[in-house]
Amino acid sequence: MRAMSAPQTTDSPVLEAARRARTAAADLAPAPRTLRDAALAAIADALTARTDEIVTANAEDISAARAAGTPESVVDRLTLTPERVAAIASDVRDVIALPDPVGEVLRGSTLPNGLELRQVRVPLGVVGIIYEARPNVTVDAAALCLKSGNAVLLRGSSSAHASNTALVAVLRDAVTEAGLPADVVQLVPGQSRESVTELMRARGLVDVLIPRGGASLIKTVVEQSTVPVIETGTGNCHVYVDERADLETALAILVNSKAQRPSVCNAAETVLVHEGIADAFLPRALDALAQAGVTVHGDKAWQQAGGETVVPATDDDWAAEYLSYDIAAAVVPSLDAAVEHIRTHSSGHTEAIVTTDTAAARRFTALVDSAAVMVNASTRFTDGSQFGFGAEIGISTQKLHARGPMGLPELTSTKYVVTGDGHIRR
Repeated sequence: MRAMSAPQTTDSPVLEAARRARTAAADLAPAPRTLRDAALAAIADALTARTDEIVTANAEDISAARAAGTPESVVDRLTLTPERVAAIASDVRDVIALPDPVGEVLRGSTLPNGLELRQVRVPLGVVGIIYEARPNVTVDAAALCLKSGNAVLLRGSSSAHASNTALVAVLRDAVTEAGLPADVVQLVPGQSRESVTELMRARGLVDVLIPRGGASLIKTVVEQSTVPVIETGTGNCHVYVDERADLETALAILVNSKAQRPSVCNAAETVLVHEGIADAFLPRALDALAQAGVTVHGDKAWQQAGGETVVPATDDDWAAEYLSYDIAAAVVPSLDAAVEHIRTHSSGHTEAIVTTDTAAARRFTALVDSAAVMVNASTRFTDGSQFGFGAEIGISTQKLHARGPMGLPELTSTKYVVTGDGHIRR
């Protein structure tokens, strides 16, 4: 993952911040776990002690957002209350208890010539995070990067600038108090698009960028960055109800996947139903989805089953990440047809099959190429904490370096340590 081109030498504030982060990362990398954990404990304590300061700054962002006509759902994601700050501090303390990935030996052996070979985990170096109006990400990302030995450059949206400024001030004071350089945590200078562009072009200073947000943000970073990117993709997730599905199980999984929390990337956006079970399943599914407040955008079979309650699906619906109480719905003639639909329209995040047929489940998991494939389970389980990782920096939908929920190990690379006894190659 480490970029190999020469560092840039302009006086840009963004690149100067990246340069300071690189120096700080070199100091942080060999720091023992005890020091990194002490910094995290200091952060949690400081968040609690300075809650009023954080909430006051956040009120500026909320006021500006409402004045700009920002939807209340976005305002809610932006809002920090004392209770939410306390929860963020608690999450930081949870990170302290997680296993330390740095220095873990992945494999090792003694070669026939006597050389001792070890592959060990090391920090990535400088991690840039570009994200939207969720100030909690500021602390989450910083905590995970510190735990894994990385310096972090944080570029949140301008709508959360006052909140992020206050939070990063708290973080920097806390890590300094613990004995680490303040520049292991930095807010990227500037609020303009140019500052984002500079961060994306800081190859040789920033080792990796991780975008967190909507499809437009992710697409921009992936297409315009010269720094390596780990793509935390959008979630056009599918639930396929097989011909041999248990109806009650299928209903429960469908409703949970869609409606338990529709605004997140692991919520289902499309349901596919085998035609052999459609007559029995569709009426019950329509009732269950209606009770959950979900609008169905259906093909002709769903329209015939639901009448005017079903919105006719368009081509755009099959690729939509609604993040709302909407779902696209189709009837398919076979499991292979369901797989073909998923291959055509999926974002590669999470797909689920509901079936009592073990052979069908095996075929589905073999043919579907997404970061997570569920068998008789909700798509909502694709999550770092649900997978037992304790925390995540995002959910990667790409195949290089990391795929799926990215915990602490995914914020590391590896290096080989080779020990000899005067060995020379002949």
